[in-house]
Amino acid sequence: MKFKKLGKTNLDVSLICLGTMTYGEQNSQEEGFEQMDYAYEKGINFFDTAELYAIPPKEKTYGKTEEIIGNWFKKRKNRKKIILATKIAGPGLRWIRGGGEQFSPESLEKALNNSLKRLRTDYIDLYQLHWPERNTNYFGDLDYEHDINEKKWNSFENILKTFKKFVSQGKIRYLGLSNETPWGFSKFLEVAEQEKLPRVVSVQNPYSLINRTYEIGMSEISIRENAGLLAYSPLGIGYLTGKYRNNKIPKKSRLDLFYENYPRYHNQRTYEAVESYFKIAKKYNISFTQLSLAFVNSRDFLTSNIIGATRMEQLKENIDSIKLELDENIINEINLIHEKNPNPAP
Repeated sequence: MKFKKLGKTNLDVSLICLGTMTYGEQNSQEEGFEQMDYAYEKGINFFDTAELYAIPPKEKTYGKTEEIIGNWFKKRKNRKKIILATKIAGPGLRWIRGGGEQFSPESLEKALNNSLKRLRTDYIDLYQLHWPERNTNYFGDLDYEHDINEKKWNSFENILKTFKKFVSQGKIRYLGLSNETPWGFSKFLEVAEQEKLPRVVSVQNPYSLINRTYEIGMSEISIRENAGLLAYSPLGIGYLTGKYRNNKIPKKSRLDLFYENYPRYHNQRTYEAVESYFKIAKKYNISFTQLSLAFVNSRDFLTSNIIGATRMEQLKENIDSIKLELDENIINEINLIHEKNPNPAP
């Protein structure tokens, strides 16, 4: 396994991070235990989850993933060996504290305490804001349209002051963002520096061969401010494994079960891009899955690549991508395709 520093902290996190959002929906607790055991044996020390999980979000599965991870910690007695990341949900889901304002001091404290309880731990290494509370563009929406009647949202300063309290209490170690924009990212950093408040150490946004939008406005901030990307959906919900080529949708795959949840991927440009990248993998006789992951692993603004799987053979192949390094010829061919067909599935 390879490791990188988590921002300006002293934590070394594995370049491959174990994503867990299927636990409690597509994967049982027993299967989740098997995945966590295997990942840990392979040197992965970084696990990512969220109060919202399992995915897709439903009231009956809310918090299930954290519970499964907590049960694993209790049984394995290895909490201190894992760098644990979780997230507080943003607004919009009625079954999560009424669905409205989420980043008030009261809501943040309630969410954190409940996550600690489910995870059977007394501290979170990286606590992340799952998506912004303010009106902005994320989850595949590239265009920002300002709402002059925007609802009140908690200021960056007030959020960071609440996090300072949690840090002083020992409940969290560091703060991260997710599904954030360049303006939000830079403002959190600016306010933290001005007011001597906890500094953002990472941003968890989508990044893959078919979604390189992070490079447009976020990557420079990550590099210059030493607050790197935790890349989610590096396989484009499975498109970049090749299993959906030629309009195939395997039984019990994510598209088979939850097709309507992923509209951003279902377009002709995505299919064309996937086919072009698949041809590169075939040309060099390497796994398409591992080509896709190795590209993400190679980015200089990346801190960790969040992989997930429903079957053990998928997990093993994903983790083994750490062994693959793409040469300059392959990177150049990838970039040519990207130039002709950029970001088909943002």
